Amino acid sequence: MRSVFGKYAANCVAFLLTATIDIVHADSGGRLLATGAATQIEGSAGGGIVPMAVLSGYDTRDEAGGTAFVSRVDTKDYRLDSIGAAWSWRNRVELSAARQELRLDTLAGALGVPDNTIRQNVFGAKVRLYGDVVYTATPQISAGAQYKKNLDFFIPSAAGAKDDSGVDMYLAATKLFLAGFADRNVLLNGVVRWTKSNQESLVGFGGDKRNSREAVFEGSAGLFINRHWLIGTEYRQMPDNLSFARAQDWKDVFVAWFPDKQWSVVAAWVDLGDIATLRNQQGWYVSIQGSF
Repeated sequence: MRSVFGKYAANCVAFLLTATIDIVHADSGGRLLATGAATQIEGSAGGGIVPMAVLSGYDTRDEAGGTAFVSRVDTKDYRLDSIGAAWSWRNRVELSAARQELRLDTLAGALGVPDNTIRQNVFGAKVRLYGDVVYTATPQISAGAQYKKNLDFFIPSAAGAKDDSGVDMYLAATKLFLAGFADRNVLLNGVVRWTKSNQESLVGFGGDKRNSREAVFEGSAGLFINRHWLIGTEYRQMPDNLSFARAQDWKDVFVAWFPDKQWSVVAAWVDLGDIATLRNQQGWYVSIQGSF
């Protein structure tokens, strides 16, 4: 029997394939190509694992627009599938929603439990506070929040997590430097997140070691080979709240392709460190986004 996630994914892919036909796109003469970024795994505009200050889509101050995405992270012991959509208004406010499904067959077998999936809903909001990623001397600065609800809390609870839901808050600054290095455009992005999530909250919030929010750093940097191709890297610091297993920071190296303003594709090699006693979780990531 096809899983519920499979149905969601099929619907999302169908939407992506028809979005450019059925919906009037934002003005193609507005924001520059790639300034809507891609969609990170929690549904916000950004890279793969890190959000950015930019907002989804290509709407300008007189328009509305958005995105829909599907993505997968696959390491040797875990697989994380994400689907979702985001909507932005006048390049000022972004609202997003994502469903994540984590498969952990190896860990479930080691623990001797029947549950091998953790599902999570993520609802996000982001507001551009100041600046523009291209047209101002200062970076674009945005504030965001992500409410996360874990729908399968048995394994996170057994690992020592205190809560099945919580809110992450973050402040992001992003700047695109035109002809910044070797006549190539350079993208720099920094994020401070206030959180007590475990492994991006897929293992709940808080724990026996720590049950309060702390500030963690996230960042990304990229170099445009030309206007369609971007190569770069991301880093995401993880809180260490559980005695059960030490959390390690996430990082990746990615390639992003922006063929036009309707589509983007991101592929990456990811290193998530040790997760829930399973060591060296390295693998690949891919995301497809449609903009409207």
